[in-house]
Amino acid sequence: MCRKPVELTPKPTAPLAEHDAWLAKFDYEGFTTEIRALGKRLEAEQGEKDVNHLNKMIFWSNSFATIGFLTAGFSVNAITIFCISTFIFTRWACIAHHTCHGGYQNCHPNLDRWSRFKFGLGTFWRRYNDFFDWMLPEAWNVEHNNRHHYNLSELTDPDLVENNTKLLRELNVPSFMKYPMVVFFMCTWKWFYYSANTFKELKLAQWRREGRKIPEGIVPEDQITVKSVIFGQNPFYSLAEYFTVVFGPYFIMHFLVGPIPWYFLGEYLDGYTGRQMFMTALTNLVLADVLSNMHAFLCVVTNHAGDDMYRFRNACRPYSGSFFLRQVLASANYDMGTDLIDFFHAYLNYQVEHHLWPSLSMKSYQLAAPEVQAICKKYGVPYTKHNVFWRLKKTVDIMVGNTSMRWFPEEYEALLLEKDAQMEEIKTK
Repeated sequence: MCRKPVELTPKPTAPLAEHDAWLAKFDYEGFTTEIRALGKRLEAEQGEKDVNHLNKMIFWSNSFATIGFLTAGFSVNAITIFCISTFIFTRWACIAHHTCHGGYQNCHPNLDRWSRFKFGLGTFWRRYNDFFDWMLPEAWNVEHNNRHHYNLSELTDPDLVENNTKLLRELNVPSFMKYPMVVFFMCTWKWFYYSANTFKELKLAQWRREGRKIPEGIVPEDQITVKSVIFGQNPFYSLAEYFTVVFGPYFIMHFLVGPIPWYFLGEYLDGYTGRQMFMTALTNLVLADVLSNMHAFLCVVTNHAGDDMYRFRNACRPYSGSFFLRQVLASANYDMGTDLIDFFHAYLNYQVEHHLWPSLSMKSYQLAAPEVQAICKKYGVPYTKHNVFWRLKKTVDIMVGNTSMRWFPEEYEALLLEKDAQMEEIKTK
């Protein structure tokens, strides 16, 4: 039985801008059908090759950790700092990230370890071994896996850079005076912003489940930072709870307990003292954390910011035609194609593909990218791919207010949402 095609003629109140002209001839059904079919095929083809690829990335990440941590107490040097930084970044953004999304849920034989419902969750031991960073894994799963991925570039997206930097954007000073603040954010953003804001999203999710009302005057989308927590500008949790549950465990174990072996080793090595080796290891850890923040900022924050990225006014159904289109229009890819390049991008250089199908493996994104690019070209959908440093420039321009993101044409947004509803109705008949 042939399905009747969805027909809805747009009647925009204003002519389309040049960069939106493709919308006038956009084949909604064709694009949606091909993207959905590709995702199903990729998922069905996952298996041993994806697990082997994951093990390869774990080996690379752990190799950097071994070199970095075994040399941390001898001298403050670039190799040690780089190796520790790379381990911290790839352990989170490469390995934990894709595992927590469920990338290995249907293909890894050891689901006691690599299940999205267990990895890094439940106990301190799990967090320490699987996903030990400034963010609480449970909180990051809520903020990133749910809120960000299914509200991408909408007003309720907690990672919308343009919204999160509105105070900086509106600051009435020349742009060059804002750049030092951007550098500060780059060097500190995981602990200063991300750890506190993800915990806020976890608390909000708990409030919603309990049916609690959000206090009057509180805007859930407004970001929470460490500064907000310290100065009591945060109704969601106390400073004591934040330090005990989120910030403190990582700070204590990584920066205070971590260098202790070097103190004892220094007491037995000629030419060193315990205090000297402890302080050397601590210095390397602090500098590696700064570098890892910068590395993560470069590859994470820049994924959805720029004057060529779209914003949206309303929510859409997950995995609808509008959903698929938004993931492409509000995501930027970077240079890609080899495991080495992709490893140092933590496979975030496949941001378009990752947002289309968040629960696929890293290897699947490598395979998907050429096909997604071809589908987008076929249907005239803009597919953004640049060098990561060019994306950094575009992100900084958004942060300081030099440029702004594109708003998706309102009439076409409503049109596509109506088509989603019609397609859903056809599926249920």
